[in-house]
Amino acid sequence: MATAFECGWSDLRNGDLLDRAEAAGFELLITTDQQLRYEQDLSGRRLAVLVLLTTSWPRIRRRVEQVAAAVARMQSGEYEEVNIE
Repeated sequence: MATAFECGWSDLRNGDLLDRAEAAGFELLITTDQQLRYEQDLSGRRLAVLVLLTTSWPRIRRRVEQVAAAVARMQSGEYEEVNIE
């Protein structure tokens, strides 16, 4: 597990980030970018994409079990959104 920043990819935009992550062997991208599926063609990707519907770390932390369950069920190429209130 690594962040885009830790990989030196923080300057990459969505399409380039997805390409780089797949090339590096990542299986899942977790993001809070709710526009990703509208901005990128995700069909044919091996990388699964999980979108958290908040950018609030305190809210995400309270729902970590919900996020972990989504991660556990994700399959290659799938897209899922987790609504975190």
